[in-house]
Amino acid sequence: MDEHDWLADRFEQSRPHLHAVAYRMLGSAAEADDAVQETWLRLSRSGTDGVENLGGWLTTIVARVSLNMLRTRASRREEPMDTPAGGPPALATGTDPEHEAVLADSVGLALLVVLDTLTPAERLAFVLHDMFAVPFEEIAPIVDRSAVAARQLASRARRRVQEARPGDPDAEGPLGETSRRREVVAAFLTASREGDFDALLEMLDPDIVLRADAAAAQMGTDSRVTGARAVAGVFSGRAKALRPALIDGAAGLIWTHRGETKVVFAFTFAGDTITGIEQIADPEHIARLEVVPLKAGPRTGPA
Repeated sequence: MDEHDWLADRFEQSRPHLHAVAYRMLGSAAEADDAVQETWLRLSRSGTDGVENLGGWLTTIVARVSLNMLRTRASRREEPMDTPAGGPPALATGTDPEHEAVLADSVGLALLVVLDTLTPAERLAFVLHDMFAVPFEEIAPIVDRSAVAARQLASRARRRVQEARPGDPDAEGPLGETSRRREVVAAFLTASREGDFDALLEMLDPDIVLRADAAAAQMGTDSRVTGARAVAGVFSGRAKALRPALIDGAAGLIWTHRGETKVVFAFTFAGDTITGIEQIADPEHIARLEVVPLKAGPRTGPA
């Protein structure tokens, strides 16, 4: 297999993900197809020299292409290609009905209507972070802002989505993604408190990494723990003082003391499997986060 065929094969493996990113960005299946095609053209022209993570590179490129398309649309005040005038975004006509049904089920037309009210930068930050768990450090250069500013873009977008869809349990993410992950984190917390080691293992990715910042390490926490069994061992029978919270709109845990958040546990996921936990105790870092406790927590002590 020559390099071109190898690239084509890798690209085809990534195509469903790239189309999902572009569709959520653009609200148009036809425009998403165009964005994915442009991504392939850029890949075929540039190759993979210096690219360590091809999947992440492709996600960045399709996001940049989609952002440019959104900005062009805004400057021309055009409707999305699949959007009837005065109505909600419709799926691409003339495409496979089964494919249209999958798109509608995975995103929801109501959410697309709300997303269409955001600025292009807000929409990109919200889609990449809240829907695809892309770190703000990777989003920042796409929108030519700092990571903190990218976080603020996503936070503003998240509030507007929630305000526009009051009472909608799915307003925090497609198909109630945040709600499902809240349940995973709640189950994780319960298993940790009860010392249910096997239950913890079922929720954790085999290669999960638990990281602690310098401030957390000073509290006696290991700066890095790798592997499901090791991470489960850290939490099993502990975490009695932690409480659920939303961390920048995502499911997580916190430890508070006298009403002040002292430690944040931010989770990353692949589907509903926990792939990473970041323990943050740096006060300046915590101050930049949007922390929303979900219910009253118990007891004192960080674990």
